[in-house]
Amino acid sequence: MFSRIGIIGAGAMGRGIAQLFASAGQQVWLYDSRPEAIEQALQFNRQLLERSVAKGRLSSAELAATLERMQPAHELADLSGCDLLIEAIVENLEAKQSLFVELEGLIASDAVLATNTSSLSVTRIASACAHPERVAGFHFFNPVTLMKLVEVVRGERTDPAVIERLVQLAEHAGHFPAITPDTPGFLVNHAGRAYGTEAQRILSEGIATPEQIDRILRDGPGFRMGPFELFDLTGLDISHAVMESVHDQFYYDPRYTPSYLAAQRVAAGLLGRKTGQGFYRYEDGQQIRSPESRFEPVTIDRPFWLDSLDSALRAVVGSVLRQAGAELEEGAEPSQKAICLITPLGEDASNCIERLGLPAVRTIAFDTFSDLDKRRVLMRQPALDPALEAQARQALGADGVPVEVINDSPGFVCQRIVASIVNLGCEIAQKGIASPETIDRAVTVALGYPKGPLGFAEHYNPVRILAILEGMQTCYGHEPRYRPSPWLRRRVQLGLALTAPDAPSPM
Repeated sequence: MFSRIGIIGAGAMGRGIAQLFASAGQQVWLYDSRPEAIEQALQFNRQLLERSVAKGRLSSAELAATLERMQPAHELADLSGCDLLIEAIVENLEAKQSLFVELEGLIASDAVLATNTSSLSVTRIASACAHPERVAGFHFFNPVTLMKLVEVVRGERTDPAVIERLVQLAEHAGHFPAITPDTPGFLVNHAGRAYGTEAQRILSEGIATPEQIDRILRDGPGFRMGPFELFDLTGLDISHAVMESVHDQFYYDPRYTPSYLAAQRVAAGLLGRKTGQGFYRYEDGQQIRSPESRFEPVTIDRPFWLDSLDSALRAVVGSVLRQAGAELEEGAEPSQKAICLITPLGEDASNCIERLGLPAVRTIAFDTFSDLDKRRVLMRQPALDPALEAQARQALGADGVPVEVINDSPGFVCQRIVASIVNLGCEIAQKGIASPETIDRAVTVALGYPKGPLGFAEHYNPVRILAILEGMQTCYGHEPRYRPSPWLRRRVQLGLALTAPDAPSPM
């Protein structure tokens, strides 16, 4: 176990790491090139800990002992006796390399150097050192004490014993250590690329508005925040820079392609909450949401026909339609008057209509991935009669559940986002970056997703996820962005759960 920990950088991350390990019983020294930053960080930590005492979570004796274990370091040389040094300075390769070279001249030969970088290569940082084998990534998430995950990153030359010691320290402090190789975005930032990038793609195609997309994803899969709310919270300048960095590091793999819309908004200074306007407007720091659209009541004078034979779905739809005074037809083919409800997976409505030979003027798509008790999603297509769209919208919301209507898209909103998250999680497993269990645990802890990528697949059925990806790929002319992961395809073909690890090698 490391006993003396030096932390360089007294910002939000550095002070959080200092509090975490001091609370866990380690002696910590905090250094910053600005002396006032050290004082501010230690005072900030004192106030947080005092609140814990006031709430009965910490005793006065524990407070005093923890504060005693957090000490200022006025010079870098004051850290010479530390057996672990963690840098949390500016996200700049040259700055981190220079710092580590300087630290190597101060510390013992067996001391470990760890970087809290979130996006830079640990291997490249270590390449400037005389002993790269003692350099590793130790990436925490903000706020450090509450986000119970740390990525322990192996550089190409990192000694396995260093990883083992960092894992032991993380577990001692109550954090889950996600061990990952030194790949772009490591694990969490890599897995998180699908959510925002695909949402921006949907927006750029005019399929739905930011508010529609956010509502659908909150009420459907159950995300705490929609992607555009999240962009505004973190700052689009920061989010877009990470997207560009991961895209560049993966040599422009289309899966990670950012949106031109984000670049334009960054250039315009529409960064989110901190600038008062992003995808939403803010007054006194509070988000201003537009009220959902209200529509004039219409007369429902048509029966409905549903292409799905799923008994549970038919029961829900039939019940709602009866409340609206409408009938759900039971025939294998729709009558000449019926409004046709289709349930495509990965297809757009236009292709599904052509495949099924249905009348486009009275056919609208219905999303089966939504939580039908919270929000229902319909998808129009260019030939649909607006009057029949109005009837469908009113009839399917007769029980008070909101109904969202979006434009034609392969895979609706929910299907596209969930399938993209699953596909990227499968690629991470394929590359051996982490096990299925670690992928899901890291994503749910660090990103707050209701399920991990592979957990989403099991919830919605991997067969359906694969069908969505194949449908999207076909619709976009076999665009590589939507190519299904071989890891996903093989497990579907073999009937294996996506949460199951690979069979162990006999070697």
